[in-house]
Amino acid sequence: MSSQAVTPSLGGSPFQLSLVGTLLAFVVYVVGSYLNSPLRRYPGPFLATGFTNLWRMYHIYQGSFHKVVDGLHKQYGPIVQIGPNVLDVDDPDLIKTVFNVKGDWKKTEAYLASSVMVEGHIIYNLFSKLDKAQHAAEKKPIAKYYSAAGVTSLEPHMDRTITQLCAEMEMRFVNASTPLDLGRWILYYTWDVVGAVTFSQPLGYLAAGRDFDGTLGNAEKAIDYFALLTAVPALDHVFDKNRWFRLGPPGFGGVTGMAIQRLVDRYQSKDTAAHDAAVPDFLDKFIEAKAAFPDSVNDNQIVAWLMINMIAGADTTAITIRSALYYSLRTPGVWPRLRRELAAAGLSKADTPISYKDARAVPYLDAVVREGLRYLPAVSLGLERYVPAGGQRLADGGVAPEKTILSFNPYILCRSREAWGPDADEFRPERWLQAGGEADDAFRDRLQGMNNADLSFGAGSRVCLGKHMGLMQVYKVVATLAVLYDVELTHPEKEWTVINSFFPRQEGLDVKMSKRKD
Repeated sequence: MSSQAVTPSLGGSPFQLSLVGTLLAFVVYVVGSYLNSPLRRYPGPFLATGFTNLWRMYHIYQGSFHKVVDGLHKQYGPIVQIGPNVLDVDDPDLIKTVFNVKGDWKKTEAYLASSVMVEGHIIYNLFSKLDKAQHAAEKKPIAKYYSAAGVTSLEPHMDRTITQLCAEMEMRFVNASTPLDLGRWILYYTWDVVGAVTFSQPLGYLAAGRDFDGTLGNAEKAIDYFALLTAVPALDHVFDKNRWFRLGPPGFGGVTGMAIQRLVDRYQSKDTAAHDAAVPDFLDKFIEAKAAFPDSVNDNQIVAWLMINMIAGADTTAITIRSALYYSLRTPGVWPRLRRELAAAGLSKADTPISYKDARAVPYLDAVVREGLRYLPAVSLGLERYVPAGGQRLADGGVAPEKTILSFNPYILCRSREAWGPDADEFRPERWLQAGGEADDAFRDRLQGMNNADLSFGAGSRVCLGKHMGLMQVYKVVATLAVLYDVELTHPEKEWTVINSFFPRQEGLDVKMSKRKD
């Protein structure tokens, strides 16, 4: 019997062996990275601390990430790890360091998904531009138009739109048995007023009483997409910025087309029926900027400015108006006091729409608006920055190395007991007012501490450009509705629903309204 050589078997094909080897190498790499991570000392969910950002993406998808992170801080303290290289920081004292005017704390790639692709080219906006020099160059020609003084010329456009809001609600709901979804109508108003201040033409949602062209729904889906991609920005090049086959989300093609058409109409004087040169709008101002900066501003830049006005200006303003109204109506004593204070200031139905100047002069209204902004900021996901060279010492004494991502969530910081006191989880406008017996110096110090912790509009060189325009609308709308109408929640015992995308989306501001009798 002849003998035959036997080759030892390793239990699989070369391909299978290669796959097993690759998986083992990956496991070794992940475990090694976790064990050697300088952030390992900071607590957080197991998957997030050393392995994947998909944990974060999952909870963002669930719509309650702000609550999840708030729970982590209550469990672990002011510094929690929410990604392999991401720390969420609840430290108001660090805001001025990170969000400074120098811009040495660079934005992360999380912001890139808010850009749009047009004809195969990615168009970055003021929010998505990461380079501080490019951001400054784009902002310089138009910054004065968004200043507190610059937006005053836009008030007539706002007044006309507020008047239309009231007229539509009175025709459809006031003194009727049908409950009014006031939150939805506030959204129609904010989109229409964006059209009014930008092009001198409302977009038509108040008149239609619905999202007649799907733009509002698409905007919500686009913001949901952006929120998800803040966790894994690279996926944006697969889904949205894919040059060969775009997979989603719903784009802003309609908004882009509208901006281009309005620009062409203005150049060709086809919008004279709506546009009055004596009452300038943003398009007038942008064309003026093009003439003043011919080397850096072209029509594509004007379209980009128009788009950021439309995409970013409506939802955030609606969120703040809704919050100020809902929490004032739901918190005992706040709405009645607000109405008394407005009356004591001499504001009546004859003064509506209430002017911004008169509204800002009422301290309690100011307190209600500031508290609404604090209690549910219009941005309630983390604002991320890379730690610059040299690292950053944190409150616990540890040092976050260069390129670590620090996340500052306005929702978390606006609930910080360090800045706001033990009642930080309560809606209490009185915190913004000087208490009886409180010394002037003590009040100024307390107010300064609250202002320093307020990240509701961002801060530093990247502070929200539309801050003054948004605040003007909030003060005017809340004051006007309080003066004109008796308002009560349809179900005061039931808390509304907040679905947090990048912008929190509130549902359940259902009210009964009637013309004010007193």
